[in-house]
Amino acid sequence: MSDIAKVLIVGAGIGGLSAAIALRNAGVEVDIVEISPQAKVYHVGIVVQANCIRAMAQLGIADAAVAAGFPYKGLRICNQQGQVKAELSGAQLAGQHYPANLGLTRPALHKVLLDAVADSGANLRLGLTFTDIEQSTEQVAVRFTDGTRGSYDLVVGADGVYSKVRTTVFGEAYRPRFTGQGVWRYNLPRPKDLLWSHMFEGKPGGKAGYTPLTEDSLYVLSVFEEPGNPFFAPDTLAAEFRKRLDGYGGLVPQLREQITDNSQVVYRPLEALLVPAPWYRGRVLLIGDAAHATTPHMGQGAAQAVEDAVVLGELCGTAGLSLGQVLEGFMARRFERCKFINEGSVQIGEWEQRPSADADFTGLMAQMINVVAQPI
Repeated sequence: MSDIAKVLIVGAGIGGLSAAIALRNAGVEVDIVEISPQAKVYHVGIVVQANCIRAMAQLGIADAAVAAGFPYKGLRICNQQGQVKAELSGAQLAGQHYPANLGLTRPALHKVLLDAVADSGANLRLGLTFTDIEQSTEQVAVRFTDGTRGSYDLVVGADGVYSKVRTTVFGEAYRPRFTGQGVWRYNLPRPKDLLWSHMFEGKPGGKAGYTPLTEDSLYVLSVFEEPGNPFFAPDTLAAEFRKRLDGYGGLVPQLREQITDNSQVVYRPLEALLVPAPWYRGRVLLIGDAAHATTPHMGQGAAQAVEDAVVLGELCGTAGLSLGQVLEGFMARRFERCKFINEGSVQIGEWEQRPSADADFTGLMAQMINVVAQPI
């Protein structure tokens, strides 16, 4: 094992829980604090591509994730009327026993992660965060909101796009920015013959699509321009979502009519952030959305957080590495890859809002599949 024997993780989302599993697999003692008093997430769907499945396999959770989701064939990119322009499907990077693409609900993934964390022996404390972080050359001393204290070799900030760890240690210089679009999501029953994810282009300002999640469900989505980052009253959400689905073909019209429950619509403004390298200061490291929050245009947000965890676990488990070697090695393996995903995702959103003659969504997505197929 490296010089890092005890780690505090702030945040119990995808990145934080994955990091806990990876670090425990490496023999590191792990505490996790999560400010929310409940281990609960929004009921939305996520796309799990081949590189994420590979990373999950490295953590030992791929079997559980695949069992909880629905393997589908790939992505069909369609014009506005529904005619297929291209089909994209990555390789089975985790091996022939695992799919290249997986639909999964966010709560299902959260349960897989929580179960693995519990089995790992990591110490998860809900309804708790830190008040102070004090660094020395030998340790990080942390005071928590319940008055307790702890000493760690490394603190990992996995507390999301509005990371308290980031502002505490890095200052106020790095803030997420609204990209001009928002994403709308809604879960519905899946037609049994739907085996592909579909994305529809051609409507100014955004796109729409649907993706299988389980044997019985799919999610329909729209990424659309939202000038001024408006607030939508809760009792208007279903109607607003239906507006954004007007004019598309395929299954969209029949799915659109089923969006009736305002409480089941999940809307989020899209924000992006890329902290310049390095993502560490002393003994504090940022991972996931705290360091490289991206938009969903490439479907890689969760994947990049899980990959962060895998790399950190590998390095912390490597005998003889110093703290500096672990952190430098992490940045060498993660920065350019995450930068490509971040900038590419934002670029697609720019093309949707401000069409350009050189816009090439299909080409950029194909390039992404090639990039993430490379070893982490």
